[in-house]
Amino acid sequence: MKDLFFMGGPKYMAILTVLFIITTAWIIYHFIVAYKSKETKPEKLLRKIGYGKSMGLFTMIVGITGQMSGFFCMFSSIEEAIQRGEEVIPELVYGGIKVTMIVTIYGLFIYLFSLLLWFIASILIEKKFK
Repeated sequence: MKDLFFMGGPKYMAILTVLFIITTAWIIYHFIVAYKSKETKPEKLLRKIGYGKSMGLFTMIVGITGQMSGFFCMFSSIEEAIQRGEEVIPELVYGGIKVTMIVTIYGLFIYLFSLLLWFIASILIEKKFK
């Protein structure tokens, strides 16, 4: 796991990890507040939990941005190699594509996790207020 973290680029992976912690904490905190609330209308409480889902989506977009940044660096390196007259080996290109996908997959997993937390929290809150 540690190798994948550094292969994906420590800068983007660290940003995604911080966003993962913030998103998870947001959903859990607002779920606890909503579950303990004596309010009769759950719409406002559910909206705050829904913001956690939006944070998860933002995390996925940051992951895609990391992949696009990785593609840009990879294609720039290929362009420089071609200008120097070097041969571009397909295995290196495929390896570069594989590395750029690590950040996107991590962002996608965080988004899916936030959706799962949001779904469970919203169902439990709706059951409580019925």
